[in-house]
Amino acid sequence: MASISIETKKISELDVAAEASGDDLLLLHRADGTGTKAVKASVLKEFAQEPDYNNAGAHNSLFRGKNLGTSVTDAQWAAIKAGTFDDLWIGDYWVINNVTWRIAAFDYYYGSGDTACTDHHAVIVPDANLYTAQMNTTATTDGGYAGSAMYKSNLGSAKSTINTAFSGHVLTHRKLLCTGTSSGKPAGFAWFDCAVDLLSEIMVFGTTVWGSHEGNGYSASGEPRQLPLFALNNSSGIRASYWLKDICNATTFARVGADGMAINDTASTSGGVRPAFCIY
Repeated sequence: MASISIETKKISELDVAAEASGDDLLLLHRADGTGTKAVKASVLKEFAQEPDYNNAGAHNSLFRGKNLGTSVTDAQWAAIKAGTFDDLWIGDYWVINNVTWRIAAFDYYYGSGDTACTDHHAVIVPDANLYTAQMNTTATTDGGYAGSAMYKSNLGSAKSTINTAFSGHVLTHRKLLCTGTSSGKPAGFAWFDCAVDLLSEIMVFGTTVWGSHEGNGYSASGEPRQLPLFALNNSSGIRASYWLKDICNATTFARVGADGMAINDTASTSGGVRPAFCIY
């Protein structure tokens, strides 16, 4: 039977002792000689192990805001691919081609979609609008978000910029998007292959504000929770207004105001394009 003093051994040494003795009983002696306790090695090993922070849950819980450089390193790509996200935290950022690309979440879409997303990933949001564009050429939300000029064509320049910055590592995955309206309310949805997309009110604010409250599900976008970036730090207010994908009524889509507040605006108005995307 193994005998060790719990008060004079390091946790790592206890772990080794447990490995060596299988599930035998270990005698744990108090250093002052006042008592002895028999504990199964397997139980001791469980409590002796260091906490595991190499996962999305841990890394989604801390805002750091570190400058990670001007490109993603091989080690960083490997950490994302493995889902351990070593030395990557919410708010960390790369500055590539004069654009600050900030980490907003880890594995946000993992396991979601009509075809499950199985790639570990980081969600990225630029610190500023990439440019301005209309949601539609006229003041209408007909066709829903998926039928809008923004989704069908006006995100094209953003896709080009993003693919240049993160060549070969922009994740395409399945998302549920609104495909139509009835009396200004969402009235249909379908699954789409998406890579670069506008944020939603829930992603930024954690709830719908101006977006449809009909409760019919057609405004769903596969993003039912707030991004950690916006939950942990006030990164919604960039002193510039930008579009969100939520339909508000027959003529307006949701936006974030220059003051960081939730607003809505006519679809034909030119507004900021601050999209989100995943790297893997």
